[in-house]
Amino acid sequence: MIVSPAFAGKRYAVLGLARSGLTAVETLLASGAHVMAWDAREEPRQALCAGRDSMGDRDRIELADPVTADITGYDGVIVSPGVPLNKHPIAEAARRQGVPVIGDIELFALARQSLPAHRVVGITGTNGKSTTTSLVHHLLESAGVPARVGGNIGVPVLGEQPLPEGGVYVLELSSYQIDLTRSLDCDVAALLNITPDHLDRYDGFEAYAASKARLFEMQGAERPAVFGTGDRETADIAETESRRRAPGTVRRVNGQDIVALQKDWPSLQGPHNLQNAAVAVAIVQALGISEQDWQAGLRTFSGLPHRMERVAEADGVLYINDSKATNPASTAPALAAFPPDPAPRIHWILGGLPKGDDLDECAPYFGNVAAAYTIGDAGPRFAEILAPYTEVHRSEMMAEAIRAAMTRAVPGDVIMLSPACASFDQFRDYEARGLAFRQIVEALLESQGSDAEGMKH
Repeated sequence: MIVSPAFAGKRYAVLGLARSGLTAVETLLASGAHVMAWDAREEPRQALCAGRDSMGDRDRIELADPVTADITGYDGVIVSPGVPLNKHPIAEAARRQGVPVIGDIELFALARQSLPAHRVVGITGTNGKSTTTSLVHHLLESAGVPARVGGNIGVPVLGEQPLPEGGVYVLELSSYQIDLTRSLDCDVAALLNITPDHLDRYDGFEAYAASKARLFEMQGAERPAVFGTGDRETADIAETESRRRAPGTVRRVNGQDIVALQKDWPSLQGPHNLQNAAVAVAIVQALGISEQDWQAGLRTFSGLPHRMERVAEADGVLYINDSKATNPASTAPALAAFPPDPAPRIHWILGGLPKGDDLDECAPYFGNVAAAYTIGDAGPRFAEILAPYTEVHRSEMMAEAIRAAMTRAVPGDVIMLSPACASFDQFRDYEARGLAFRQIVEALLESQGSDAEGMKH
C-alpha cells in the first residue's frame, strides 16, 4: 500500500466503499489523515468500522454522508469514478462548501513526491486502453524495468506496494478518472482514440473529448505525448498539444508503422491491436526501451481475457472470445482481423442487450462473415440487418449458436464471439459471457473428441 506524509493531519471525505474507495481510506488513515467515510450500503459501513476498531483508528474515522455533513475546510472529497457528477448531489454539496471533488488517482499524484524516484505512464482512449496498458507493463517487465499497473484496469494504484527507484507506474485512465484528477503530470501520456461513449455523463461528444484532453493539459510541456491517428477528435487534441510543446515531444503513430512485424504476435492480431501495439511501442521507446527488447516482449505477450482471446483451435478451426466488444465500434476491428482467404472465414456470434439500433461501424466488414448467429434481445434486429449480406441463423442462446457454427465451419474458418452488445440480458457481465463461451466450446469439443490446442484456463 502507498502511504505518504502529504496526507498527515489533513481531512478527507470518502464517498463509496468499494475497492477504490476502501483502498483510499486505508491509505489516508495509514498516512495520518482524518477520514469521513460513507457508502449507501450498510454492510461496507459496518465492515469498515469493525476493521478500524480492531486497528485502533476509531478516533480518526467517522461515518457520515458528505452530501449532508459539514465538510467545510476538508482537503477533498474522494468519490468513485462510477459516481455521476452531473447528477449526484455530492458535486453541489462540495462546491457550496468549497471542497474539491477528486479521485484516488489524484491522491496518487499528491503522494508521488514521497515515493522513490519513478516515472508514470497515463493511457486513455475509448477503446483499447486495457490491452495497451497491459502490453506496456509487459514490455517494461520483459526489459527488466520494475512496473505496476493501476487505475481503470481494476487495480487501485494506492493499494500497490511502492516501486523501487527507477520503476514505472502504468495507469489506465478512463474519462471519469481524469475528471477527478487535477495534478497528474505523466512522464508519458497517450490517447488511443475517441468515439462516442458515456454520453449520459457529458454535455455532448465535445465535452467527452475535452475530458480526454485534460490528461495532456496536466502534463508539463516538455513531456512526451503519444496519439493514435484514427479519428478527428484525437487528431485535434494532438494538434493542440503540438502547438504548446517542444518539437519532437508529440508523436502520432499508425499501426502501419509496424505492420510487417505483426505476424510474430499471435495475441495482437487485427488493425485495432496493431494500433494498440504501435502506441505501446512509442510509449516504451519514450521511456528508453531498446528495439531489441520491445520486439522480444511483443512476441511473448499473451493478451487479455475476453479481448480477441484465442480459446481453442481444433480441426483447423480457430475459436475467438471477444466478449469485451460491447458495441459495434469495438466489434468492427475484430471482423477486420480475418479477411477472406479466399472465401469469408468468420462465423460471427453476436447480440445481447443493444446499445443502438444498427451495425453501421461493422458494415464495411460484412464481406468477411461466412455466417452470422444472432442471440439475445438484439438478435431479431441484427438478423434483419445481416440477412442481405450473409447467411443468418437466429440462435437465441449462446450454446445453440456455437453448436450451429461448429457444424458449418471448415478448416481455416474462425468461430468468434464478438457481440457488439452489452451482456445484461443473459449474463451478469461481459466476463461471465466470455467464460460461458469458453466453457461451452471446451465441452462441445471434448464431446466430439476433437484434438483441440491452445486452450486457456
